[in-house]
Amino acid sequence: MNILFITSSRIGDAVLSTGLLDHIVRTHPKSRVTIACGPLNAPLFEGYPNLERIIPLKKQKFNKHWIDLLRQVSGTRWEIVVDLRNSAVSRVLRAEKRYVFGPHIDDKLHKVEQNGRVMGLSPAPAPKLWFTEKQHAKAAELVPSGGKILGVGPTANWLAKTWPADHFIEIVKMFPDHRIAVFAAPGEEVAANEVLNSVSADKRIDVIAKADPGTVAAAIARCDFYIGNDSGLMHCAAATGVKTLGLFGPSYPHLYRPWGTHCDFARTPETYNELINYKGYDPKTAPCLMNTLGVETVKKKLADLLNR
Repeated sequence: MNILFITSSRIGDAVLSTGLLDHIVRTHPKSRVTIACGPLNAPLFEGYPNLERIIPLKKQKFNKHWIDLLRQVSGTRWEIVVDLRNSAVSRVLRAEKRYVFGPHIDDKLHKVEQNGRVMGLSPAPAPKLWFTEKQHAKAAELVPSGGKILGVGPTANWLAKTWPADHFIEIVKMFPDHRIAVFAAPGEEVAANEVLNSVSADKRIDVIAKADPGTVAAAIARCDFYIGNDSGLMHCAAATGVKTLGLFGPSYPHLYRPWGTHCDFARTPETYNELINYKGYDPKTAPCLMNTLGVETVKKKLADLLNR
């Protein structure tokens, strides 16, 4: 059975779609799954047990990336096509069944639930990640075994939804018996290093811009707990089963909170819309909008989650 799975170019959304891949591997254990995704996300799927092929979709002008995808997949007869990008490709391919995201999906539901509705699944299957032996080995180098580990993700893809570094430093002090692993993507080194350098040299673990997203997710899976801003790393932590606390300000927890009973979130008193409701707001230049999320609020959420 040949299955084509078209998912997001963004890390967080790609991770949130993996529940459908888990459903596929459980219900069609002998299927051969081709996954089309953004190039950055490709390593997240390398360990998928039913993987036939990964097709990196590099965005091109005039949507030419869809034409390239069509050229690569049109020669195959597909039993199932799952398209979370609502592309024309899934509509012109030969397929026995098509599951396509579109306006019929309730966009007020969490993204995991939205994805579940695409395939008519309720309750929605939880996100899950799989790793290759190579990724596991590299992750073990980055985050060596030995004692409890707190994972910290103090950065995000834009400054406005990044909790202040000094607040993260206060949270880290709550874990004197843990080693502290700090995670961040390339380009986010300055803010991440501020948190890392606050940790004594014998307890710090530097995972700042050190590997691809799949390997980083495997490294996060070696932590006992994870706290971080709303980001792809937060969703990776939740998908690996690590207890996860996500921090929210100018983003929507009802859509993007970390998924699972082992997860929780804390948010600013103001909503996303209230935070950005000022003259001259521009997401590219906006300052931190997370200052009103107090350290004590986060500490209480942490304690509640740790004691579950």
